[in-house]
Amino acid sequence: MNAATPLPLTAAPRRWKPAPLITGTAALHVGAAAAMLAQPATWPWATGGVIASHLVLTAAGLWPKSALLGPNWRRLPLTQTSQTLQNSIALTIDDGPDPEVTPRVLDLLDAHGARATFFCIGERAQRHAHIVEQMAARGHAVENHSQRHRHTFSLSAPGALRREIEAGQRTLGEITGTRPLFFRAPAGLRNPFLEPVLCDLGLHLASWTRRGFDTRERDAGKVAQRLLHGLAPRDILLVHDGHAARGAHGEPVLLTVLPALLRAAAQAQLRWVTLREALEESLPQQSHEQHEQHEQHGPHESPPLPAQKAIDAAPFDKI
Repeated sequence: MNAATPLPLTAAPRRWKPAPLITGTAALHVGAAAAMLAQPATWPWATGGVIASHLVLTAAGLWPKSALLGPNWRRLPLTQTSQTLQNSIALTIDDGPDPEVTPRVLDLLDAHGARATFFCIGERAQRHAHIVEQMAARGHAVENHSQRHRHTFSLSAPGALRREIEAGQRTLGEITGTRPLFFRAPAGLRNPFLEPVLCDLGLHLASWTRRGFDTRERDAGKVAQRLLHGLAPRDILLVHDGHAARGAHGEPVLLTVLPALLRAAAQAQLRWVTLREALEESLPQQSHEQHEQHEQHGPHESPPLPAQKAIDAAPFDKI
């Protein structure tokens, strides 16, 4: 069994920096309003521009790998401070825990000495808390995939987004003793209100480099090909232990694909890391020392620099 690796990072709030698309859209709204006040006859053009901007925002939210609405971990960070990330990849596993599939996934990961990042659904985690505890005990990272995994998540207002994500934070934090640092939206879909909420909760948005579509593809060979074709260092892979498709003989596709995937990574001399480990390794050594000083201070003392500065320094928006 893998020993859990202590991770000093905590979910400290980050300062929200609006993406250029957000600031541009806001400027367009102001300009359109000013134009209509100055020249009412321009209303068709002004209204058309506003509608077009909303269509662009919607398209950006429907594209899971998009960074147009804010930072998005599509690959592991490329930094000068950590050479180990140059030969690392990350396995992310969504929609669990599943009482049938997840324990077998954990055993397979143990057998290959691999660590993964599990994006868990809060309600499922509550029903199968012992499995989530095993994830953490075996050295894997447990991250937030929302509390209920509603397909209407991307249509939610800021307050509803915050309540859903905070509920997941509480649920997973109570089970594992560690609050998540990453969030993945249900189906990867989101809206412009999500990033400010994530910043306030100290969470980073994570998508993926490649996925196997293993919730609907029943052919394990096709799933494996999608994951392995072009596999490269710093890739983030997406598979599912929850809602897993079943093969011709009723076996969850993931359980057939995963051994081949782990063997291929070993043959390519690629190292499996969790997203938490990648975030920690991407931080400068000085930031680690500052965080340790912060942890040594009492709850009413102020360290020289706040811990959130260390997390802000991570180059997650440079990938």
